[in-house]
Amino acid sequence: MVIAMTLLVLGGLTAAMAPRVLARGSWPDREPVVALWVWQCVVAAVLLCCVLAMALAGAAAWNGVRGHLFAPAPSQVIDAYALGQDGQRWAAALALLLACGGAWTAVMLTREVRRGRAERRRRRAELLTRSPRLPWEAADASDRLVVLEDDRPDAWLLTGPTPRLVITTGALRRLNRRQLDAVTAHEQGHVRARHHWLLHCAGALAGGFPQVPVFAAFQQQVHRLIELAADDVASRRFGRLTTALALVGLNEDRGAFARDPHHAHVPHRVHRLLGPAQRLPASHRLRLAAAATLIPAVPLLVAFAPGLRALGG
Repeated sequence: MVIAMTLLVLGGLTAAMAPRVLARGSWPDREPVVALWVWQCVVAAVLLCCVLAMALAGAAAWNGVRGHLFAPAPSQVIDAYALGQDGQRWAAALALLLACGGAWTAVMLTREVRRGRAERRRRRAELLTRSPRLPWEAADASDRLVVLEDDRPDAWLLTGPTPRLVITTGALRRLNRRQLDAVTAHEQGHVRARHHWLLHCAGALAGGFPQVPVFAAFQQQVHRLIELAADDVASRRFGRLTTALALVGLNEDRGAFARDPHHAHVPHRVHRLLGPAQRLPASHRLRLAAAATLIPAVPLLVAFAPGLRALGG
C-alpha cells in the first residue's frame, strides 16, 4: 500500500503542478509540436500513476489479483512490496475507486467519439442538403473538396475515413490562389497529425474529471497548439504572410475575429505569424522531447523499485 499511495501522491502533484510549470514558459508557442508531445507525456504519467496504484492496491486486497500480477516473480519480490493483510479493506476500497475512475474514463471517451461521429454525420447531411449530388454523380461519392455557395468566407475540414475540405464561394472570392493553398495545407496538417483524436482524448478527460487541473489545461492547450502546429505547416510551404492574410480573410467578418472558443485564438495566431519568434535550436528541441519521454518513466520506476532492489540484493 505504501507504493500505491506514493504513486497517487506523485500523480496528484503532477496533475496540480504541471499546468503551472508549462504555463510559465514562452517556448510552447515557438514549438507547438514539441509542446503537444510534452502535454501528452504529462497526462500519460498521471494516468499511469493511477493504473499502477490500482494494480498494487488490488494485489494487496485480493489474493487472486496478487497471483496474476506477481505470477512470474520470486518470493523475495512479493515480500518487498509487503502485500500482507494489514489495510486490506482500504486497499480494496482504493482499487475499486480507481477502477471506477478507469471505467468512467472509458465511458467518457466512448461518448466523446460517438458525439464526434454524430456531429460529422449531421454536418455531412447538412452539406448534402446545401450541395446536393447531381443526377449522374454516385450517391456515395466522397469528394475531397466541396465548394458551397455562401457569401461568408469560410473553410473547414470534415474528418472521417475520407477527409473533405469544405470552402465557400465567399472564401474563393476573397482569397487569392496562394492563400487558398495555405488554407488547404493548414487543414491537411490536421489530417496528417490525427489532431481529431487528440481532441477526443482531451475532451473525454476534461469532461470526465473537470476538477483535475491537468486535464482541463490539456484540453485548452490542445485546442490552441494544434492550430499553431497547422499554421506552421502552412507557413513553411507558402510563407507566414500568406498564411496570416488567409487567416485574416476568413475571420475578419466575425467581429473582432470572433469571440467563440473555436476562433478565440485567431488574433494571437495572426500576430504570431506576422512577428515570429525564432525557433528553438534542434538540439534544444531534442532535449525537451527526450525529457518529456522520461516523465512517464518516473511512476514506472517508483512501482518497480522495490522489486528491482529485492532482485539486486
